[in-house]
Amino acid sequence: MSIVWANTIPLLFQKRVATYGNRIALRKKALGRWQEISWREYGQRVREVASGLAALGLRRGECVSIIAENRPEWLYSDLGIMAAGGVTVGIYTTSSPEQCEYLLNHSEARFHIVEDEEQLDKLLRVRERLPLLERIVVIDLKGLRRFQDPMVISFEQLLAAGRELDAAQPSRFRQSLEEGKPEDVAILVYTSGTTGLPKAAMLSHETILFSTTLLEQISPIQESDETISYLPLAHIAQRLLTTFGQVRYGYTVNFAENLETFPHDLREVSPQIIFGPPRIWEKFYSAITLRMEKATWLKRRVYRAALAIGGREARLRLSGDAVPLSLQLATVLAHLAVFRKLKAHLGLGRARYVLSGAAPISPGLLEFFQSIGIPIKESYGQTENCGPATAHLGNRIKLGTVGQAIPGCEVKIAEDGEILLRGRNVFQGYFKDPQATKETLRYGWLYTGDVGELNSEGFLTLTDRKRDLIITAGGKNIAPQPIENQLKSSPYIADAVVIGDRRKYLTVLIVIDEENITNFAQEHRIPFTTFSDLSRKREVYTLIDGEVERVNRTLSQVETVKRFAVLDKKLDPEDEDITPTMKVKRKAISERYRELIESLYE
Repeated sequence: MSIVWANTIPLLFQKRVATYGNRIALRKKALGRWQEISWREYGQRVREVASGLAALGLRRGECVSIIAENRPEWLYSDLGIMAAGGVTVGIYTTSSPEQCEYLLNHSEARFHIVEDEEQLDKLLRVRERLPLLERIVVIDLKGLRRFQDPMVISFEQLLAAGRELDAAQPSRFRQSLEEGKPEDVAILVYTSGTTGLPKAAMLSHETILFSTTLLEQISPIQESDETISYLPLAHIAQRLLTTFGQVRYGYTVNFAENLETFPHDLREVSPQIIFGPPRIWEKFYSAITLRMEKATWLKRRVYRAALAIGGREARLRLSGDAVPLSLQLATVLAHLAVFRKLKAHLGLGRARYVLSGAAPISPGLLEFFQSIGIPIKESYGQTENCGPATAHLGNRIKLGTVGQAIPGCEVKIAEDGEILLRGRNVFQGYFKDPQATKETLRYGWLYTGDVGELNSEGFLTLTDRKRDLIITAGGKNIAPQPIENQLKSSPYIADAVVIGDRRKYLTVLIVIDEENITNFAQEHRIPFTTFSDLSRKREVYTLIDGEVERVNRTLSQVETVKRFAVLDKKLDPEDEDITPTMKVKRKAISERYRELIESLYE
């Protein structure tokens, strides 16, 4: 199929298939072995999904939902839905049956693609309350071989139906591609819903394609690059890099076998391109810190010396000052002696295009990674602007900021401090919610709900969510996220929620890092049975008290945490404590732990 002008995602994808042919597009790991999928096979599967959905009766503009872990079938489905003229709705695998029910009913999806028996069961539990649902397509039939239900078909049956329709109507697929328009909605992305029901952001083909062009302005991307897809594909950032960025630039996407094998799989792939929220980089930092604590005396000395050298070089480089030749040579030696092996152990030995986003990250954490030669850049954006709007561009890195506006995007600050965005990457509005659209899109500007500042060079500093700002009883405005990020930089703290609105002082609810605290307990011969039991140990409380005091020493008096409590359970999306993207639902947590919070102020 000859494609000259590609102004929709499916057309650009077909152009890539024709260009790359037998080149490797995807790799998936199964039973310990990497399996390769060529662009040609990728294109064939997408075509079969598109034709299969057409055979089921999918009409242009209708939604099809997907709930599955990251795997090639997610991409086949996503691009196949769009090629058939449909709209993809991604759902987090952690969603409850009731949440799935809301999303399917709100999106009016007649067809739903699920990964396995677990995700199928969610739909079957609420099927009676899904009047529009007609077909459920199951990717993995393990445990369902003898399952009989007229509504349920296998993914292979969907592909077979596509092949049959293609054979009968060979020109239908191309006609469907040509009917697509750039302004058509390609995907609905449901927001986190931290303060209410999630809203569905409508992102068009032209919006997404424009956003992919922004990626290369942050750092160069090569078609020979590789990435590993591990964050939920229902999130716009991972989707942009896994699906749409690959369609734009032609690099290879790898899928880890599962979350347990991810660290090992990451080391095997050693990708050039990787994106992660602050929590991921905090985990890497914790792993390095604890690894060095257990090293021999000599290795610790060498590591600290190398880190001091890398830190001096990074600070000079990031400030724009000249790095003396002697320091450059010392940095090379530090890399050869320490950092090269350290990066390889993490699976970041080849990492070149490294982004942090989705939430603010501690500047100290970024400086650490810059010091050891992992060039993490911070970016800022939202679902509503299809990913990045600002970033550290090229070598223009200023720690403590989320970078400058990417060319093609505009940023300004409203009188009340709210960050406003404008550009071709801004969404069309919220599906079936004109009032929310009117409140968010005003005079061509996207009102983000975030608070920030712009300096004279155009670097944006992100303060916090507008609704999350704490106003103490003394009238002081405090942003909780920077304090929480500093606390979470501890290898022993997994989550931290700062409390203090209309209170005399700040307190914090803390969730311990299970793996690292377990190791601590074993090393100090502290007996425990469960996570809850471990959280209540006096020695653990003392350890966390020291971590809180360490952070307090870096804060102003009004920002210091006066008291804290260690929660005896993890924050869980199923308990409505956090969103599937790990954003804290402060109101829900305040209600759930009301008595505990009040005890901190007695």
